[in-house]
Amino acid sequence: MDYKDENQHNTLNKNTEEFEKNEVTNQASNQHFTKETKNNDTFADNHSTSKTKNPKNKSLLHFVLGGISGGIVSVILIIALVFTNVIPLNNGGNKGSSSAEENKSPEVIETLASEDADVATNIEETSKAVVGVINMQQQNIWTESEEAGTGSGIIYKKENGKAYVLTNHHVVEGAEEVEVAVNYSDKRLKAKVLGTDELTDLAVLQIDGDKITTIANMGSSKDLKVGENVMAIGNPLGMEFANTVTKGVISGLDRSVPIDTNRDGQPDWITEVIQTDAAINPGNSGGALVNGNGAVIGINSMKIARQEVEGIGFAIPVDAALPIAEKLETEGEIKRPMIGITTAAINQVPPQYRMNFPLPENVKGGMVIAEVQEGSPAAKAGLQKFDIITKINGKEVTSILELRKLLYSEASIGDKVEIEYYRDGKKKTTSITLEARDNAEENTGQ
Repeated sequence: MDYKDENQHNTLNKNTEEFEKNEVTNQASNQHFTKETKNNDTFADNHSTSKTKNPKNKSLLHFVLGGISGGIVSVILIIALVFTNVIPLNNGGNKGSSSAEENKSPEVIETLASEDADVATNIEETSKAVVGVINMQQQNIWTESEEAGTGSGIIYKKENGKAYVLTNHHVVEGAEEVEVAVNYSDKRLKAKVLGTDELTDLAVLQIDGDKITTIANMGSSKDLKVGENVMAIGNPLGMEFANTVTKGVISGLDRSVPIDTNRDGQPDWITEVIQTDAAINPGNSGGALVNGNGAVIGINSMKIARQEVEGIGFAIPVDAALPIAEKLETEGEIKRPMIGITTAAINQVPPQYRMNFPLPENVKGGMVIAEVQEGSPAAKAGLQKFDIITKINGKEVTSILELRKLLYSEASIGDKVEIEYYRDGKKKTTSITLEARDNAEENTGQ
């Protein structure tokens, strides 16, 4: 299936003043998909995948508590778990968007191979390095894979005859096949997904580099200033409007946005992003946020999608994205620590059943263990079902978001952490050595 190239930018001007005269901003229509998180601020992933087919449904929970006394309590805890995030970060179900792997400031990758491709030096050239990413899914067993949605991607490197595309995890999630469309060729290129990461909402694709003539100039998000002019390049509403450029400013830096990665209505991660008022519409996800020189400073990822809100979009800072891209390219995944439990916040348990989980009045809350994985660090440390974890390394843990932040941002694989917990109303402590999560196996724990 061929896509026509979007030619509206073939006379792009080389400076911002001329660009303002020709800019065309395409607004998203209500009939296209824009995903919303259901926290109080109604943050929504632009997911900016322009959908043409509904993605496949995926289950939320793959375990049953049983074989213990107090069956009613177990059932209630399962219900609580369904409405809190207990799904692991990797190989997840519903689409999501997120931030960098850690809050630590990663070292920026300053040099990327380009081989015989030119490195973009202005907006027009950068637009050539922004591609369409087409998510192909098989709707039933009798048909071939069909287009399920489209997003954007950035060609950030060309090496050994291959080109590498950085995009969002949610753009390619669930795809049986992925295709890439460049704006100077009618032919789609088959893409290999080298790795994806749900938490950071990033993915890396590999394509044949023979027809790739330009790679993006990957800049830095380190010295950005509020009010600085920026432009968003992508494919809003699909390939019909390929390589659309919209202009705005940096509206805010270091924004912390709560993200609901599994769409259960509870935020389970905080992503640090750049805020911009440049128009970002469905289909823009994975595209480039660039400065006036055409250097990529961010990867467009999401927006606030509410009827009364305009011009609040977000991009993953390039300084956080590039180290993740390097790991996905070489290792295929981001390894994070685990303790080996399935858990839910105690405030999700109905009040009439909380008597089964006694806590002192001065304890604000905690995480009830629903299951301990056999052979896990938690099992080795003696933790049991229905223990209530209240602190990790002396810091209070009252939500899945706090638990993940402590594990993924403040600890590493191999670290020993101190766990404070309550069992039958009595405070206990134990030490746990964190192990790597096996991303190849689906699990429901932390």
